[in-house]
Amino acid sequence: MSAPAARAPEADDPPRLADLTASLLRHGRDVAADYALLAVLDARSAAVRFGWLVAAGLVAAVLVATSWLALVVAAVVALTGNGASWGAALGVAGAVNVLGAVGLVLWMRDRMRDLPFAATLRQLRGERPGSAPEISDEP
Repeated sequence: MSAPAARAPEADDPPRLADLTASLLRHGRDVAADYALLAVLDARSAAVRFGWLVAAGLVAAVLVATSWLALVVAAVVALTGNGASWGAALGVAGAVNVLGAVGLVLWMRDRMRDLPFAATLRQLRGERPGSAPEISDEP
């Protein structure tokens, strides 16, 4: 007697659980790989856009600083043209710049009076929305 031959699957046989599981895992892996590729491509695109935005911001900052310097020089030249000495004209320009900087620092200090994430901290502490967060030096 000869050994029974391995039976080939017929077209009418239903798929086996092992085949379905393998197919599901293969398709799941393919979908995960597609999503990972999409995430990588989106991250690359976002990084390139961010780089362009930072570069444009730097160029804009240089242009604004150059414009401000041109305005200060124009004011100094106008003052000297009206008979003011160079020292007085430069002193006025410096004083205006210092006053502007002090005003900006005071505005920034006022903006920083509220703690970042104050509403989140209140929520985590269980405080009411109207109560001010307490700051203590104790850890």
